[in-house]
Amino acid sequence: MTDLTKIPLAGVIGQPIAHSRSPALHGYWLRRYGIRGHYIPMDVSQSDLQQVLEILPRLGFVGLNVTIPHKETVLGLADVVTDRAALIGAANTLIFRKDGRIHADNTDGSGFMANLRQNAPQWSPASGPAAVFGAGGAARAVIAALIEVGVPEIRLANRTRPRAEALRSDFGAKVVIHDWVQSANMLEGAAIVVNTTSLGMTGKPDFRVPLDALAAGTLVTDLVYTPLKTRFLLEAEERGCHAVDGLGMLLHQAAPGFERWFGLRPEVDDATRAAVLSA
Repeated sequence: MTDLTKIPLAGVIGQPIAHSRSPALHGYWLRRYGIRGHYIPMDVSQSDLQQVLEILPRLGFVGLNVTIPHKETVLGLADVVTDRAALIGAANTLIFRKDGRIHADNTDGSGFMANLRQNAPQWSPASGPAAVFGAGGAARAVIAALIEVGVPEIRLANRTRPRAEALRSDFGAKVVIHDWVQSANMLEGAAIVVNTTSLGMTGKPDFRVPLDALAAGTLVTDLVYTPLKTRFLLEAEERGCHAVDGLGMLLHQAAPGFERWFGLRPEVDDATRAAVLSA
């Protein structure tokens, strides 16, 4: 339980950090549930990371969210690392325990799945292969989650093939590598298609993989949420696919950390979504 004699502090660390929607999200939940606490964005360099993690608990911080470029580095600085964070090779949630130890977890995969359960309840993991674009940290979390829920095959393409090969060596034979230039072939017969790259994000190049092989009714989701509806999702919708944007993953991955820090499991609903979009 949260120590009621102190005002609990949490936050998000990264560099850059000004773009993060997490302060708006956690700030909304704190107000909604009348919790005496604060959530603070902090621009932290790699060279300062270890010192910051040592100091923050002494200042009343109960935990942190972690974003680029620190998600991998914090694993080596944590005292306790969950199995899923170790498997993914990155942490997005830190809990500063009362015994002084730092607990590192990764809730990206569970947030990804919760978003699909909420916004695409008709999808069954066993219904067919998944086509995943990208092989970064987000892709690792998504692939781990898809394998855990029973997706029979993960078709994977990345612009640099060695990174995709590294994921196959970590996650096993269910992962089938496709060359990026031929990645449109992954879509044929796929039951779910996931873009984990930054392609299509505001200020980034478009996601230009041809979608001709997409069948109507396929579940298509993009981890990008700025813009909310990427060109990839809009084109998929035009082809009769069920599109799920990436904002829900952001909302759902945040809930477990909020519960650990502030002692209450927040609800992810339309009001939460609206509050973040209007911030």
